[in-house]
This record gives sequence, C-alpha cells and structure tokens, in this order.
Amino acid sequence: MSPKPELNKPNTTQICSRCILDSNDDSEITFDSNGVCNYCHEYDAVAQKTLLKNTQTQQKELNKIISLIKDKGSKNKYDCLIGVSGGVDSTYLIYMSKKLGLNPLIVHYDNGWDSELAVINIENIVKKLDLDLVTYVNDWQEFKDIQLSFLKASVVDIELITDQAILAVLYDTARKYKIKYILYGTNIATEATLPKSWYHWKIDLLNITSIQDIFGKIPLKTYPKLGFFKHYFITKFLKIENIHLLNYLDYNKKNAKETIIRELNWKDYGGKHYESIFTRFYQAYILPKKFNIDKRKAHLSTLICSKQITREEALIEIQKPIYDQRKLRDDYEYVIKKLGLTENEFEKYMSLPVKPHTFYPSYFNRHYKYQKLLSNFIKTIFFISKKTK
Repeated sequence: MSPKPELNKPNTTQICSRCILDSNDDSEITFDSNGVCNYCHEYDAVAQKTLLKNTQTQQKELNKIISLIKDKGSKNKYDCLIGVSGGVDSTYLIYMSKKLGLNPLIVHYDNGWDSELAVINIENIVKKLDLDLVTYVNDWQEFKDIQLSFLKASVVDIELITDQAILAVLYDTARKYKIKYILYGTNIATEATLPKSWYHWKIDLLNITSIQDIFGKIPLKTYPKLGFFKHYFITKFLKIENIHLLNYLDYNKKNAKETIIRELNWKDYGGKHYESIFTRFYQAYILPKKFNIDKRKAHLSTLICSKQITREEALIEIQKPIYDQRKLRDDYEYVIKKLGLTENEFEKYMSLPVKPHTFYPSYFNRHYKYQKLLSNFIKTIFFISKKTK
C-alpha cells in the first residue's frame, strides 16, 4: 500500500502580505516594511519592463513582431516554431499564432510520460488548426536511467532533464528547417514567480551529464543536448531568436482555457503541467514530501500579482489537497513500476539527504566563470569589428 503524502504543513514564520509565499519557501526571501516579499517586487519590475498595459502600444509592438516573423520566414514553409505539450499556455499560443496569420511548425518532445489526455489534446490542436507536427521520441530506457540518476543524486530539479531536452529539440529543429523564430508559451502574467531554490538553470548540460556519469548505467545517445556553447552559437551566430509572444497579448489564464476548450475541444488536466504523468507526480508527491515545496504557491502568487485572482482566493485554493488522494496513489504505483523500482527502493531515494545541484559538477562552479569571460571576449570582438567598418 503506497504511503499517503503529508501536504500543506502549516509551518509558516512570515507570509507575504501581498502574495502567499512565506519564509519557509525560501531561506533567502526578504520582506519590506509593509510585509511585501522580494518576489512581488521582482514581478513588478519585470512586468513594468516587459508587459505593455497600454492597448495601442501593445498592439503596435505585437504587429511589429508578427510582421518581422512573416518577413523573415516568407521564403520558408514555416515562419516560426512552437513546442507543444498539450497544456494551456502552449495550446493557446499555437491557437493565437494561427489567428495572427503565422504558419508555425509544431514540435513535441516525448520522454515517455505523456498522459492520454495530452496525446488527445495535441492531436486535436494539429487537426483543427491544420498544422504539421514533428515529434522527437527519446529512447525510454535511456530517459528512465537519467531520471533514476537524478533521484539518486537527490537534487530538487528532476524536471531539468526534460526542460533541457525540450530546448535542445526546439533549437535542433529550428536549425534543420531554417526557422529563425521560436515562440514560447512561458509568460510573465502567469508564471513569473518561482523561488530560486526550487529550480536549476535549464541549460546546465554539465550538471546533467555529470550526474548521469556518477549514477547512470546507460550512455546518453538519443538524449537531446544543449550546452552553453551550442546555445551561444545558435542564438548569437545563427541568430535564432526566442519570442515570448504571450507577453504581447492580454493573457488571462481563465479566458485562455475557455477559448481553447471552445475552439479546440481542449480537455483540462486539473493542474499546471499535469499533462505529464511524471510532472504531476513530481509536483504532487516528490516536491512536497522530500523538499517541502508546493509549487501551487508560486503559481497562485503570480496570478495575484497579475491581478487574475485575489489573495483571499489563493489562500482558499492552497488549503485544498494538491491532488486527489486516490489518483495520487494510482500515480505512485504507476510511476515506481514504470521506473523499475520497488516501493522500498523508491522511498530510500526519497529519504536521502537533499543536495544542491552545485554539489555536482555544474556550469555554476568554475566553468561558468570561464564561459562568462569568453562571452565578454566575443562581445568585445564584435564591438571592435563594428567600429572598424
């Protein structure tokens, strides 16, 4: 019988007076004289710089971006590329890109954990919007071995291996089809806030390969890779650009859901990123039990800052269970079986002392310093060459 996770432990010291993050969520969180946390202030700074509240200005910037994408992609079959998971943000982004007259190529990274609903949603998107889809399927035994390595390493961001692979697949596909623009569903309005101790830098390939070298059994042959230098080459020399298009729209989560349900027959998963079986188990069980992290607090706090919900509504929502207990037990049994573990083996990994990602080789150790020096050197060379022309 799988254990029941203990969720929502009431062990707060100080809670932000504006959002619902508290001093137990991040050891480095700070509060001003009014009790407002640094993450709220960081949201305001980013939103003021990025989000265009003036409707005319917003429309002008949006038109400029759409025209640029169309012009640069006029000779290609596709003018942009979008990754799809089947979730709200990527689905709405694809829907709006078509509505705005773009012709995107859709890319999906299959790591073996797609839920049945995710598959159905992606099929509906492609069919109803008449899109071309490229799917990269990772060898399951290989990906499973990397996930086991991260469990053994006892680091917080197990999803790092999926997020890094998605980025690698997007860039590789863009290069293959000579596409200059990659559109992302990540946005300020619904997901700007996330305590820094809850995640790791998404292109720290050194961290991934080092953990796999220490704990893994299978060499990484099909796993997509995007390191610092490759990323620098693609973005600076090949000039493939990333655009977070939802930041140029009046993006409201509730309205977006209603639109894609109505227009694309989209089905709701019941949680952010729950289109992946492993992701929902990671967020509903691994994070709260092992790391004392409830990611809903960050998601709800962002929605408070963007005025999509009230603080009172968030406080009521956070008291609800993260996930239905019966479904969570089903996921528990399914995940450990698919990973080839016994319950005792899995819980042994869960009880290991938590280690920071930088406990293992990482770009944030000495390598990052050298890469920053190289980056500054390249920028200097570019500046000198421009001055001499």
